[in-house]
Amino acid sequence: MNFGMETELVEFKKTTGELKEGIVSLASMLNKNGKGTLYFGIRNDGEILGQQIGDRTLREISQGIANAIKPQIIPTIIMELCDDKNVIKVTVEGDEKPYSAYGKYYMRAADEDREISPQQLRNLMLSISDSIVNIESNNQELTFEQLKTLYAGNDLTLRESTFKQNLNLLTRVGTYNLMAGILADVNSYSIKVAVFRGTDKTDLVKRNEYGYKCMLVAVKQVLDYMEALNDTIVNVSGSLRKESRLFDFPCFREAWLNACLHNRWSRQTPPAVYMFEDRIEVISVGGLPDGLTLEEFYEGKSKPVNLELQQIMVQLDYIEQTGHGVPLIVSRYGKKVFDISENFITVTIPLNHKRNVENSFTQTVARMIDNSDGKILELMKENANISVKEISKNIGLGTTAITKRIHCLKEEGIVERKGPKKTGQWIVKQQK
Repeated sequence: MNFGMETELVEFKKTTGELKEGIVSLASMLNKNGKGTLYFGIRNDGEILGQQIGDRTLREISQGIANAIKPQIIPTIIMELCDDKNVIKVTVEGDEKPYSAYGKYYMRAADEDREISPQQLRNLMLSISDSIVNIESNNQELTFEQLKTLYAGNDLTLRESTFKQNLNLLTRVGTYNLMAGILADVNSYSIKVAVFRGTDKTDLVKRNEYGYKCMLVAVKQVLDYMEALNDTIVNVSGSLRKESRLFDFPCFREAWLNACLHNRWSRQTPPAVYMFEDRIEVISVGGLPDGLTLEEFYEGKSKPVNLELQQIMVQLDYIEQTGHGVPLIVSRYGKKVFDISENFITVTIPLNHKRNVENSFTQTVARMIDNSDGKILELMKENANISVKEISKNIGLGTTAITKRIHCLKEEGIVERKGPKKTGQWIVKQQK
């Protein structure tokens, strides 16, 4: 029998004469994965050597771990018989990172225990404090019917008695955590999709809010909305008719799902989508995860900021764990479309229209504006005192665009304003 190779979760030591090194490995694995297993009596290539065990052997291991690792953990230590040889198995588990061994901090990398620098320690502590499963939700009166519906749609059943624990929706003390908050039926997070006329943020044409509901439902609604905007562009300038879509939807989809998965939700700012006349910007909060280099990022190596959220998104088929999203975007547009800073990651998806091609984006914006007139009139009829700001919030168009539409409705004799600016009323003379 051979135990195989050492991993990020398993360490082999030939004898308890290497107890100190083994304890360092346990702390290292705890900091990386929250758990780990140490064997005594096994060579590092997995070959069983056997461990001599005396009356105090197991107690000395237990006391050594208790004295060296802080905060203190309680290991499980058992003796196993393998190929007629005694082997000692030590397993630990803990969620009070960071753990030190003999006053120093280590992090597991493959089968190595690497001492981490003060800066890396600070980053580790920051990532722990930022974790959406460790932060308590402000709202503890949560329901999850929308999340259950998503699971049912994938032929998966959530048991009422255990799904909160199984999906990591609870803190260590049993209260709802931040991940539960963003996945609940009602919450305070709103994902915005803003459409601007031109190439800057001067003229906001339309603003849609997909939020205050289960985040995964809102994520899907954004995808559906953006797919609806992805018109087919026809180029008849040459001898052949050529059709293309306004933007590469698979690239947008990967950029958007990555933004939602890796967003630093603890900073209370959801990801957003901004659409301009020449591009789409997908913005998430937080830079690269600690320990992930820029080249590793471009290669598609994944180090999820929100590991527990990733597990849910994989179960519901939102994402795969193949890491192909970033390489897909890079292969289509190059690395230049990524703008990565300490606090934000912005992915810019170019639009495919040209000057000699009918601009479907402009047509789409025009449709948005025309369709809004009826909604404006309905709101005015329901509440004659409604403000431009309130109309903007209800419809999703910017206040500038709303003001322009009201001006047009006035000129057409459809709407009239009577009374002072603040206390006046709207008079709807006829329906458009």
